[in-house]
Amino acid sequence: MSIIIVDDNLTNQLIILRILENAGYKDLLTASSAQELFTHLKMDTPNKQELPVDLILLDMMMPAIDGVEACRRIQDQPHLRDIPIVFVTAMGDSNKMAEAMDAGAIDYVMKPINRIELLARIRSALRLKYEKNWHKERDNHIKSELELAKHVQESVLSQPIDDENLRIDAIYQPSFELAGDFYAWYRISKNRYGIILLDMMGHGISSSLVCMFISSVLQDTIKKITDPEQVVSELNRYMNRLYMTDKLVNYYFTAIYLVLDTEEKTIEYVNAGHPPGLVFMDDQVVPLEQSCCAVGFFKEINITKGKIQYKNSVEILLFTDGLIEFLQEERENELEQDVLTEQISKYKNLSFTDLAAKFNRKDNSIIQEDDICLVRISTKVKL
Repeated sequence: MSIIIVDDNLTNQLIILRILENAGYKDLLTASSAQELFTHLKMDTPNKQELPVDLILLDMMMPAIDGVEACRRIQDQPHLRDIPIVFVTAMGDSNKMAEAMDAGAIDYVMKPINRIELLARIRSALRLKYEKNWHKERDNHIKSELELAKHVQESVLSQPIDDENLRIDAIYQPSFELAGDFYAWYRISKNRYGIILLDMMGHGISSSLVCMFISSVLQDTIKKITDPEQVVSELNRYMNRLYMTDKLVNYYFTAIYLVLDTEEKTIEYVNAGHPPGLVFMDDQVVPLEQSCCAVGFFKEINITKGKIQYKNSVEILLFTDGLIEFLQEERENELEQDVLTEQISKYKNLSFTDLAAKFNRKDNSIIQEDDICLVRISTKVKL
């Protein structure tokens, strides 16, 4: 427990030293000026790993640099802000004391020194520092755990496909460390692929955990069942297993699930309350319209799949509502559906690098409210 006493009056230094020594404090340091304090704190060559002292007892009236200015300079150093500063002063000017507190001090003691009051203020300051340190360590631990969870969540997202039949890739920009959007695709047979994009209600840890739960059952569900109506019905059954009677709102997600057959040139799909994906084929754009409510919203849901037949090749864009909000924010107004379609269609042929740069927030002052996710699917013409 290291305490530094800063006072240009040696008598005052000795008085405080004796009080603290008699109270059992061992690691006591002294400085006669603000500059000497700065040297001890290594302001010019900061060690950001640990704080040089646990508490500063600072005189307000000192030559060259007074206590208030010294306090401001210390507070300007991010790695030193957590050191509690208690002013020890004979000045009774309330305006000056308010200025001192505004500069970053947490308390003050009036001269002549009252031993009981001084020790009480020190105990309070050190207790506050201990609590701040505990919370900081806790926050760092949670941050580390969230970072690990983020990597785990990213690891279960499907990797791009570029085979003899088609190409699939995705761009994903979460609004938080952990996100509520999820995509996956599986090759069901030689020419058939199951592809899903879902948007879980909410953000953060709980939504991420529900996403991970759904991802754990997706592969078997899609490969074994295949049919869009039955797959979505099965996912709804899994979501209802999470139902909590004591909660007013339970978890649900919107989704588009489709089965693409490159041999038969068909797309069978279910849109469960999701923004309509866009199918570009044969010189026309066909939206994947909603065919049922969100998954998990009700115990039983009526599901009707849609089917699209194409002639040559097809390109499909699936996206979450975060992309729509992103486009509307760029235009600073709500866009009509045909304008949205036109804007989203521009992402079909962009390189992955250009697409990532498109969604990169250059202005950090703009808060991204929702996850942005875009999945692109392009079939290949067989010669």
